[in-house]
Amino acid sequence: MVLCGTDKWKEIERDARAELKALIENRNRRTERVFLVGVELKSRQNRELDDSLTELAELATTAGGEVVGEGIQKLATPCAATYIGKGKAEEFAKQCQQADVDTVIFDDELSPAQSRNLEKAFNCKVLDRTSLILDIFAQRARTREGKLQIELAQLQHLLPRLTRFWGHLTRQKGGIGMRSGEGETQLETDRRRVQDRIARIERELEVVRRQRATQRNSRQRNHWALASIVGYTNAGKSTLLNTLTGAAVLVEDKLFATLDPTTRRLRLPTNQNVLLTDTVGFIRKLPHGLVEAFKATLEEVVQADLLIHVVDASHPEADEQIKSVDAVLTEIGAEGKPTIMVFNKIDQLSGSREVLSRFLERHPHGVAISAVTGEGIEALVAELGSQLRPLREFIELSVPHEQASVIARLHEVGQVVERNYDGETARFKVRIPPHLREEFAPFVVRDLQVAGLR
Repeated sequence: MVLCGTDKWKEIERDARAELKALIENRNRRTERVFLVGVELKSRQNRELDDSLTELAELATTAGGEVVGEGIQKLATPCAATYIGKGKAEEFAKQCQQADVDTVIFDDELSPAQSRNLEKAFNCKVLDRTSLILDIFAQRARTREGKLQIELAQLQHLLPRLTRFWGHLTRQKGGIGMRSGEGETQLETDRRRVQDRIARIERELEVVRRQRATQRNSRQRNHWALASIVGYTNAGKSTLLNTLTGAAVLVEDKLFATLDPTTRRLRLPTNQNVLLTDTVGFIRKLPHGLVEAFKATLEEVVQADLLIHVVDASHPEADEQIKSVDAVLTEIGAEGKPTIMVFNKIDQLSGSREVLSRFLERHPHGVAISAVTGEGIEALVAELGSQLRPLREFIELSVPHEQASVIARLHEVGQVVERNYDGETARFKVRIPPHLREEFAPFVVRDLQVAGLR
């Protein structure tokens, strides 16, 4: 009977362990339940907060979470200890407990002390907008360069927040020759390790920058123009690159679907080669540390001859998104560059296109397109050729008819605007890359740009 009872208890224990294991696995498998928190300040419009929270919900979904609720508090200024008021924190904490929330995400950046106090109040993980964006970037990075840049940004964000992870701050004993000292705290040890890792990553990224400079110099030897595609995240930059060049860049209807830059060659109808680079998408409240970490990638934007600013014309906050992109361009030193405004997703505009007309009135050289259907792509390519035209020389040539190889070469590398085969020689008005002028120098009659012709 005793053996029977023992076996029964063992069986019960095994079942309990199996049930607990299944519960843990299910917990790990299930989608993380997220609660969003926003603060309506006097300086912020209510609609602006609504749009920001909607975008935060999209970010949370992109990160793999399920938004189960949100809370808003009106404040004159944020609370120093908990960002939101203590009473509101307790109210939201009860809602989170009832909804079985795993993570609370704040729409604004929190200080280390605020994060620590809020985790105690909510008794669950608390993130701010910056931490969420960093998490998405960490999921999406594919190349070694991208992973290094994300790790650097994460460590720089983590460094001042190390205190929240440690309760065992008793001092360690000193080593040889330091037995009488108190040693260093675990926090100091961890901070030193993080700083060492940051220094190593920065050295590795410096190597990446040098490699990019070498690649850029190699491209410049071909004298090809460089155009960078910039824009708000999910505006359709990768789709546009695929449409123009036949690239196979990942396209998803998600924020930050692609992080690593992709460069492809596009040959324009003007016989001009241009290199198109798809860059990481921008977003409002983009963390400064992230911009710093991605400088190796964003150098492609700074060095570009032309920017192609893609805007989601169907988005209700398109104007605000344009301002956010311009702010980042200013931060990285790329403001004032020649820019083509491209208003994408016109196939998603419901009803009339009055909004599109207003955009085109403000940007006379802007182009309306649908990267998915191909509408407007021909006009965009024509505008690209027009904008890059100043990079070429406009000259008139006189080539003897027997010099067929010279005429063939001219058609291969230049844009022949006008031709006349009558007379003793063939006459051409043509645009050619500056580095090829010497090749055709014996046949140059006059410089049409100097003559004021375009």
